[in-house]
Amino acid sequence: KIVGWHASVKRDVELVDVPLRMALWRRGHEGTPVGRDQLICHSDAGSQYTSVRFTEHLRLEGIRPSVGSVGDAYDNALMETINGLYKSECIRTSVFHDGPWKTIAEVEYATASWVEWYNNRRLHSSLGMISPTEFEAAHYADTQAVAD
Repeated sequence: KIVGWHASVKRDVELVDVPLRMALWRRGHEGTPVGRDQLICHSDAGSQYTSVRFTEHLRLEGIRPSVGSVGDAYDNALMETINGLYKSECIRTSVFHDGPWKTIAEVEYATASWVEWYNNRRLHSSLGMISPTEFEAAHYADTQAVAD
């Protein structure tokens, strides 16, 4: 499930910090907050991820950073797969937008629509032909049943 994203014309720390803040807020808002020391933020070695500001934010949230090795195509394979789907299903098609992109606002709106569709209506064969939201709800229901 995609829980945070951001579109920008710049490759600055906001490009990675906004999705982190969004994801943490979303988890709390959905009733599945993440406690300190429960997350690992795996990324490539881009300057946004290794910046003092971003690594300090991770530290304050109790999130352990993990930076992949340079040139390792398999390090971030899951995220690269989702990026590929996003580009082919949203950016390069007219399903979520009609015509060429003219502004970052158009990209943001289409991205928000695609993420909502991906999370709630797109059926995933790896999840048993249900949406990520349905899969996650079943996971939390099973986790709660075991706890009871």
